[in-house]
Amino acid sequence: MDRRKAAVGALTIVLTAVVGTGCSSRTVAVSEPAAKNGARAAVRGAADVLARAGTSRVRTEMELRSGGTRLTISGVGGFDFARHLGRIEVTMPDDHRRPVTEVLARGSLYMKHRGAGVPSDKWVRVDPAQLPDGNLVANGVTDPLVAAELLRGVSSVRYEGTRELDGERVRRFRGTADVRAAAGEASPGSRAQLDAAAKGFSQRAVPFEVHLDEEGRVRRVRHTFVFGAEETVVSTVELYGFGEPVGVELPPAADVYTGRIATALPRP
Repeated sequence: MDRRKAAVGALTIVLTAVVGTGCSSRTVAVSEPAAKNGARAAVRGAADVLARAGTSRVRTEMELRSGGTRLTISGVGGFDFARHLGRIEVTMPDDHRRPVTEVLARGSLYMKHRGAGVPSDKWVRVDPAQLPDGNLVANGVTDPLVAAELLRGVSSVRYEGTRELDGERVRRFRGTADVRAAAGEASPGSRAQLDAAAKGFSQRAVPFEVHLDEEGRVRRVRHTFVFGAEETVVSTVELYGFGEPVGVELPPAADVYTGRIATALPRP
């Protein structure tokens, strides 16, 4: 097997993991000294700020680094943080295949155009907590709210000053988060996923980089997940357009596929 095929095989933790699975509401601006002196509190509280933020647009990127090969999955969509409900169109590395539509919800992940024996007009439902990684990387998109919840487990953090991101001033932080600690601190809607990841990951410490705006909202968060000496998955979530309507709904039960799912995705 050549290196690219090996990398694609590693990447099909993406989508193949579905086999066999049927405070105050006021937002306070964070000053420069507070960001530096209260870095841990700012990062740990990012999920709470998002939960109060309403909605936003989302861009995602997941890059597999395996030896000298890099493959990228990208996505775009919207998320409702109050409802913990989002919809993202995910483009796989084999760009001749149509994008996979993912609807992320509390306790459920729905995928359309998943392929591998699933009718094109049907959805597949997965329980993220039943996946070994809690679906942090398994299906090509890290749930934006769960990505912020992972920051609750911050074990070390440093403030690295301000920069411009999409024309806005943001504060940049780097550090590591402990998956098990994050699971213990997570909100009920994200706890099961992070608990599964804490049990399934061989390494508890996850390096992160996060940019927070002046209201403490996540604008960009990047996590680096290590799966061995030469395999790393870097997951990036960018949030913008806060307050824009997203109009996400769960698929009707009649449209959810309950038949057999093939054990592997077709190769490009």
